[in-house]
Amino acid sequence: MTPRMTLNQISYQISDDNDQKQLLDQLSLDINPGEFVVLLGANGAGKSTFFNTVAGDLTPTSGQIIFNGQEITKQSAQQRTRLISRVYQDPKLGTAADMTVAENILLAMRRGQRRRLLPRRLKQQLPQIKALAKTLPNHLEQQLNRPVSALSGGQRQTLNFLMATIQKPELLLLDEHTSALDAVSSQALMAFTDQTIQDNQLTCLMITHDLEDALRYGNRLLVLKAGQLIADFNAVEQQQLTTEKLLNYLNA
Repeated sequence: MTPRMTLNQISYQISDDNDQKQLLDQLSLDINPGEFVVLLGANGAGKSTFFNTVAGDLTPTSGQIIFNGQEITKQSAQQRTRLISRVYQDPKLGTAADMTVAENILLAMRRGQRRRLLPRRLKQQLPQIKALAKTLPNHLEQQLNRPVSALSGGQRQTLNFLMATIQKPELLLLDEHTSALDAVSSQALMAFTDQTIQDNQLTCLMITHDLEDALRYGNRLLVLKAGQLIADFNAVEQQQLTTEKLLNYLNA
């Protein structure tokens, strides 16, 4: 099987008071098509740097990124948007606040298409938009004409997730996408996330701080520390883990 993405000896350094700080340290990793990979790590472990490097927001100091057999190491985040979708921790990111729910979904439906000065044809697309919204767990199909700014955090983040997955990206990045939500909204979105990934056989990387979620979801579990992978558990090993064992890795 050809990996969906290969990180080959990826390092990323910054200068801090004339000292070099290593945020990623020769990190190598293969992500295979259809894998749902959960990433754990304490604060400062390099998780955000890792995601920013994969997404193209940061260019590695050294190393290579191979995507579907082609090198993309120096491609910008904009160039990678046709391959990679990302949902951020902050529900306010990823949507146009002053536009309606329907307008935001329409934008996501046209993501990656050539931009032309044509009528948006929102009315004609409403049946499809409503059908998409009906798949969500929080009745957004009843609020298609509301501005996104009027939604709750849970509703807005669920919309973000829908928009990120409408086009079935080659790689989905979930950047602690439930951590800003209340417990009920978080559980509902995680269940919807898991179902969507399975139904569409998406390849996904998810950062979480929730140890229970790290054990419950995904089919592979990585632990990052000081910019290095210190553990890589397959699905069987992940099922045998406990929160106590995970804490031992995180605190080692």
